[in-house]
Amino acid sequence: MEIRIKSVSKDFFSEGKKIKALSNVDLTIPANQIFTLLGPSGCGKTTLLRCIVGLETPDSGEIAIGEEIVWSKEKNIFVPPEKRGLSMVFQTYAIWPHMTVFDNVAYPLQTRKESKEEIRSKVEKTLRFVQLEGFENRPATKLSGGQQQRVALARALVPEPKVILFDEPLSNLDAKLREETRKELRSFLTELKITAVYVTHDRIEALSLSDAIAVMKDGRMVEIGTPKKIYFGSDHRFVADFIGQANLINGKVAAIEDSYTIVDSSIGTISCQKSPDTSVGNAVTLCIRPEFIKVMEGDTSEEINIFRGRVESLLFVGDAYEAEIIIKATRLIIRIEPTAIVEEGDEIALAFDPDHCFLLSK
Repeated sequence: MEIRIKSVSKDFFSEGKKIKALSNVDLTIPANQIFTLLGPSGCGKTTLLRCIVGLETPDSGEIAIGEEIVWSKEKNIFVPPEKRGLSMVFQTYAIWPHMTVFDNVAYPLQTRKESKEEIRSKVEKTLRFVQLEGFENRPATKLSGGQQQRVALARALVPEPKVILFDEPLSNLDAKLREETRKELRSFLTELKITAVYVTHDRIEALSLSDAIAVMKDGRMVEIGTPKKIYFGSDHRFVADFIGQANLINGKVAAIEDSYTIVDSSIGTISCQKSPDTSVGNAVTLCIRPEFIKVMEGDTSEEINIFRGRVESLLFVGDAYEAEIIIKATRLIIRIEPTAIVEEGDEIALAFDPDHCFLLSK
């Protein structure tokens, strides 16, 4: 089910001051995709989610789910949350502690006064789907964090919603369980072929779960694209920096060749991907991800994008060293193989492929 958001704005007032949570947001969320709203705290992503579900009322604009307009200021339309055909999974799961797993999952069907036979059939089917078969009579709060998250998911799925909404549902899990649950959730939602709108400030969740990502800042949409497009080919400095570690280097376009754009920068002359929006003399920002910068050994005279620098710091993180390298007073972050023989203070040579250096236009 497609969701269309047109010119939606929302202000809050705190201590006599107006806070703009959403500013003229236009967005189309495709049907049957996992669509993530990503951004820092306070960017408006949860407010937008709550406007879609009907828990917040915008100040202007229009929201449609499928062919039905569920809210419109101009047309004076407001469809209450329970009639929008949506389900929501909250950050805290909102599991009722006095109920069993079965009763928690059955609750939406009981409020619709479905028959006991229909309720039992649908609940059992949904619990099998989320791999909680046999847990029906367990007290919900006696389950692990990951199992409670699946109870919340089952309760959201059992009424067969048009759209399911997630408000940072994995933030209370420890790191290992969060990784396992991400994989499960991606598998569940892909198999269901349901429209899912997912809110998070965690870039790893966004990249690993999503079919498409919308990055938000200050109540506005900054950039929308696939995870790979957002990570490897963003147009915006804010997005490139927010979505992952990035070396952002200011420079000026010196030449445009057949294969590359040549940029004069603070670390020297750099060959980068060609950009159709750039001309000679333009000020630009280069983005180079740490994982694409390699430590070089031996003769490098035939290579391009070779720079020498000093190791300022080394941080061992298990699968690599995260290192800070100083090149002509510019600090770069790189990842070094954990077996490398390198120490703080060493002079090393670095290289990166021009295809892994892209220009930010905004």
